[in-house]
Amino acid sequence: MADHYEFEEEEFNTQFNGRVVLRILEQVKPYWYWVLGFILMIAGTSTMDSYFTYLGKRIVDEGILAGDRAMLTRLLTTYGGLAVLQAITVFGFIYLAGVLGERVQYDLRRKLFNHLQKLSFAYFDKTPVGWIISRVTSDANRIAELVTWGLVDITWSSLNIITSLTFMAIINWRLALIVAALIPVMAWIAFWFKQRILVQFRRVRKLNSKVTGAYNESITGVRVVKALVHEKEDLAAFSEKTSEMYDAAYRAAWLSALFLPIVQVIGSLGVGAVIWYGGFQSEVGGITIGGIQAFLAYLTFIMWPIQDMARIYAEMQRTVASAERVFSLIDADPDVIDREGAIDPGDIAGEIAFEGVTFRYEEGKDVLKDFNLHVQPGERIAVVGPTGGGKSTIVNLICRFYEPTEGVVRIDGRDYTELTQRAIQSRVGMVLQAPHLFSGTIRENIRYGRLDATDAEVEEAAKIAHAHDFIAGMEKGYDEDVGEGGNLLSVGQKQLVSIARAVLADPDIMILDEATSSVDTMTEALLQRGMEAIMEGRTSFVIAHRLSTIKRADRILVIKDGQIDEMGTHRELIRARGHYYDLYTRQFRHDREAAYGVHTALGARAAAAAS
Repeated sequence: MADHYEFEEEEFNTQFNGRVVLRILEQVKPYWYWVLGFILMIAGTSTMDSYFTYLGKRIVDEGILAGDRAMLTRLLTTYGGLAVLQAITVFGFIYLAGVLGERVQYDLRRKLFNHLQKLSFAYFDKTPVGWIISRVTSDANRIAELVTWGLVDITWSSLNIITSLTFMAIINWRLALIVAALIPVMAWIAFWFKQRILVQFRRVRKLNSKVTGAYNESITGVRVVKALVHEKEDLAAFSEKTSEMYDAAYRAAWLSALFLPIVQVIGSLGVGAVIWYGGFQSEVGGITIGGIQAFLAYLTFIMWPIQDMARIYAEMQRTVASAERVFSLIDADPDVIDREGAIDPGDIAGEIAFEGVTFRYEEGKDVLKDFNLHVQPGERIAVVGPTGGGKSTIVNLICRFYEPTEGVVRIDGRDYTELTQRAIQSRVGMVLQAPHLFSGTIRENIRYGRLDATDAEVEEAAKIAHAHDFIAGMEKGYDEDVGEGGNLLSVGQKQLVSIARAVLADPDIMILDEATSSVDTMTEALLQRGMEAIMEGRTSFVIAHRLSTIKRADRILVIKDGQIDEMGTHRELIRARGHYYDLYTRQFRHDREAAYGVHTALGARAAAAAS
């Protein structure tokens, strides 16, 4: 089970990536006026913070110690007015940053979602769902946090340091130089720590994707886990992943935590220097008591922003690691793209030809080999054969989810790469072995086949698919909720809804992939009637393991090792007594034994009955 969670992500450069930071900042470019707004608000707030301390110095020196009541009143009035103004600026930047954060996050998630729709099936074949979900959720949120609240904190901290040093210089430039000398030391410490923190947080993000994937597999496959009593084994595998993530997170947290005490020690040295030198200056008249008090306050103003910037630095490392993965998803190129000048020809007659098609998912492992097939419009083609022989690959190529490695697929005589993907896929309907329904009602799921369909058209499609009777028998009828993934319906009911959805879409080409393999005999008969209705007059491909469902096909293809091993009608293949004959008689015998509980030596009698 542990192997299912393995997914090797691209290894990114461990150096601080300025290009990625610029791409992060580009996310707020459309909202530059919002950014300018809250930066001005923060600048005003920070300046007033520092000026409050300077006012405190004047209140002590010019008001209290000097015994000047009028001056004290004026200074306190100024202090109160600025406090009201600061409350307004604080509200302003919090509001602007909050709205901006939501907009950036929305834009980023929409961009990711839209790009995911463009990516080819090959991308999803090799990329775990958990990895993708982690990029769209937590990583997108982290980027939005950095460009809003992270920018707020950086601006506030930087301005606090600048304004504090400015007012320190006004009070006593010699003491200000002592404090200023400490700042490069703290900056060097930050530079030294940032590389080590970045490496660990990248490892945390990588392991987090694996843990998310493990969660996803365990939850979606809970029935299999419980049925096979694999809870302990899966827990052990999952615990191993979480332990690795804990170790990486522990090291990252340890490095981040070590940074703050070092900054505090250096800051304490600065406090000591100010107290010692300031005390000496007060004796010779170089600084007042209020000035020393203000200096200590300003030193605290500087220490806290530097410590805060250390926290922001750690968050920035996390965000850069997250952004690299988000941008790697955005930059992923689809394997199948529309060529320049591709067209939408309108309706498709349904003539399909494979000419010398070879296809491989992995280099050196051909799934189809020099495959040739010509299908006439309206023809019903059944495809059978052993697992892994290439049956599903044929229909995936028809839908252009993949393109041939070699050779050409033609639709209506035209190389289908001359057509847009939308032109092909909008005219192909599919009913799969495990149909997917979306959360919502039965009506909404059927209407997914054509979103502008009326209620009457939805119900007519259900009747054609023989789904109306079971729907009408439900408490809320077409407004019955199907649950997540359709889990409130049986497999057969989900298949009927998916067939109704395909009927409503009215495709030119129909593909039925193992549509009856997971249902009982009675439901199979119902599904068969629905399938017959939807295949009427359309080019159709039916992949089936239950050979009894494909007797009426115009041609049956037996696919073996990526090539057509046999081809003909049901009767022709039975008479040929080849691979299809063996498959059919074996299955016929198995069905009889399952139905009657006895062993029957059917042999030729089975073949005779079949023909």
